[in-house]
Amino acid sequence: MKYLIYGIIAALFMMICVFTLQIGGKGVAAVLLPPSSAAAAVTSSDKIAYLTFDDGPSQSTSRILDILQKDGIKATFFVTGKTSDYSKQMLHRIVDEGHTLGNHTYSHDYKRIYASVGAFKADVDRLNRFLEETVGVRPNILRYPGGSNNHLSWRSGGRHIMSAITREMSSLGYQYFDWNVSSTDAAAVTQSKEAIVESVKSNSSGKKQIIVLMHDMDVKTTTVEALPEIISYLQHSGYHFDVLGKDSYTFQFLRPGKS
Repeated sequence: MKYLIYGIIAALFMMICVFTLQIGGKGVAAVLLPPSSAAAAVTSSDKIAYLTFDDGPSQSTSRILDILQKDGIKATFFVTGKTSDYSKQMLHRIVDEGHTLGNHTYSHDYKRIYASVGAFKADVDRLNRFLEETVGVRPNILRYPGGSNNHLSWRSGGRHIMSAITREMSSLGYQYFDWNVSSTDAAAVTQSKEAIVESVKSNSSGKKQIIVLMHDMDVKTTTVEALPEIISYLQHSGYHFDVLGKDSYTFQFLRPGKS
C-alpha cells in the first residue's frame, strides 16, 4: 500500500510538471533546460562591425556593392564630389541598397579645405547640396580627410586648425568618425590583399565595436579582393554589421575642439 501511494504521488508530480510546461514553460523543469544556441548568440550581439569606404564613388564601387549585396551587409560610404553619370548612378545604388552616405568633403583638397574653418564648412556644404540634389540625402555624419588629428592640415591652416574645425562642425550638428581598425590599404598605392586581411584581423582583436577604414578608389583593387575574406572572418568572430549614424558608436582621434 505504501508503494502504491508513492507511485500515485510521483505520477501527480509528473502531471504538474507537464502542465506547467504547457502553459508557458516557466516551471522548474523549464528552468533546468540548457541554454539554446540562439540564447548564446544574443550574448555576443554587442559585437558590431562598421565597414566604411572613403573617397568614392570609383570604378571599384560597383564591385564593392555586389559583394555587400551578396552577403546581405550594409556599409557606410564617405564620398566626395564626383559628378560623372557613373558616379551619380553609384550614389543612387548606395542609397537604394540601404547603405549610408557620409560627407568626406566635396574637393578632398587638403590645401583648400584646411585653409580655414570657413573654407572647410563651405566644402562640406557644397557636397551636401550636391548629394541632396542627386539622391535626396543630406548627411549629418562626416569623416575628415586624413582623420581628425591629421598634421597635413597644419600646412594650410596652422597647428590648431583641426581643433577649430572640429569644434565648429560639431556645434553645427555633425558627428564625425575616425576609425579603430585600419585595413592599411592606404599604406601603398595598391596594398597586397594578404596585408589588408591580416591588418583587419590583428587590429580588430579584442574589440567589441570596430570602425573599419577601407578605400573606394580605382587603384584599390586589392581592397575589393580582400573584402569577402574580411567579411567572413568578422562573421566567424561573432560580429554583426551595421551602418554609422549620428547616434552610433564613434571613435575619434581628436575630441571636438581639443588640440
